[in-house]
This record gives sequence, structure tokens and C-alpha cells, in this order.
Amino acid sequence: MANTPTPHINAAPGDFAETVLMPGDPLRSQFIAENYLSERRLVNNVRGVQGYTGVYRGVPVSVMASGMGMASIGIYSYELFRFFGVENILRVGSAGGMSEKLKVRDIVLAEGACTDSNFGAQYGFRGTVAPIADFTLLRTAAEQAEKMGLSYQVGSIYSSDVFYNDDPGQNAALQKLGVLAVEMEAAALYLNAARCGKRALAICTVSDHLLTGEALPAQERQTSFREMMELSLETAVRL
Repeated sequence: MANTPTPHINAAPGDFAETVLMPGDPLRSQFIAENYLSERRLVNNVRGVQGYTGVYRGVPVSVMASGMGMASIGIYSYELFRFFGVENILRVGSAGGMSEKLKVRDIVLAEGACTDSNFGAQYGFRGTVAPIADFTLLRTAAEQAEKMGLSYQVGSIYSSDVFYNDDPGQNAALQKLGVLAVEMEAAALYLNAARCGKRALAICTVSDHLLTGEALPAQERQTSFREMMELSLETAVRL
């Protein structure tokens, strides 16, 4: 690949596998690598954003953090897709539940991502771009979730540009439309994948619930989402 290393990823061509798991938190990236990947090696650590490549069930798999928000995952996913030969990115993250169908620790497979972001405006389309997951990744993840007996939902999520929202009515409006959960990265990832001709899927664990007020502490979010991690890895090795 040309133009490597990039300003944000200090790696060489071939350092990343075709499939990358992408949590937001660098410590979660490290946790996945150390607990699930054999033959792992650190391939990026620019700005402390740790990226590893190793082997899971005989298949090369990489994991690298995205940071928080669409601007951050927009940079990292674009560089991985365009310059490092990555074909599939699975976002492995947390989300806030917005639906009565969900409870804390449930898994959401994001079929589509509503957003308030202006990220899609760069493509010059004079309408609303609909960021959606890749169907092959979605179907594979759903099949594996069934085999693993996991509690999960497939549907739309909301990718927000802000964490502290000053509009008190927005959540209620989204709930009326059947949106399952809110997070801050999937829409940009899906749009980058579409633009680059690649594949993406967000697999999120409900870490807190906007209706019930239940929430997991930060330390437990970092290390306890094993079902989501294992589902993502089992998906990765079947692509």
C-alpha cells in the first residue's frame, strides 16, 4: 500500500489483517489482544492508540482503538481502509439503551445508524445519506449470536455528535422511531466503508439504559464485555 505510515498510524503494509476489531478505548484493545490473540504484536501506538495483530482460531485478526466520536473513528477507519489493505472493520463498543426491548449487557447489531452528524455532507449528495451495515457481516454476526445463545437485537442505532445533549426531547423522538440505542461512532464508520468499497458492522453492548437508569461502572465496561468481544472474533474468522 502507498502512503504508509500515515499521520495517525505508524505501521507498515501487511501489519494489519484484513479484519480489524475496533473498540473505542485503547485499554479495551489491549485487553482483547492479550486475552484472545496468539502471536500478537503491537503494530501501532501513535498517541497511545494501540493496534495489535495476532491470530484467533488460526486466522489473522487485528484490533485497534478508534477513540471517541465520529471525527476520531473517521480518521482511523479511513486510513485502515485506504492505506493498510483492511477489508472489514467491526466496531466493538458500548451504547446507551433507548428501547424497552433491551437491558444492560444486551448486544445490539446495528443494521443502520441514524445521526445528527454532518459527516456525510462531504460526499456531495443533496439529501440524507443512510449509513448502513454490510449485510454479510450482519448476517454472520447474527448467526453466531444465535449459536452462542446471546441476548441480542438487530436494528437502528443513533450515532450522536454530542455526549451532553441540550435538547431534552430528542431521545423521546428517536424512541418513537424504534431506535434501539445511542453511541458516537457507527455512522462515520459505515459511511467510510461505503465510500471505500469495504465492509463494516457495529456490535455494541448496552452499558447503560436511558429508561431505567441502570449503568455499568467504567472499569466493568473496559473488561467485562466478553460476550461482545467473542461474538466479534467468531464473526471475524468466518468472513
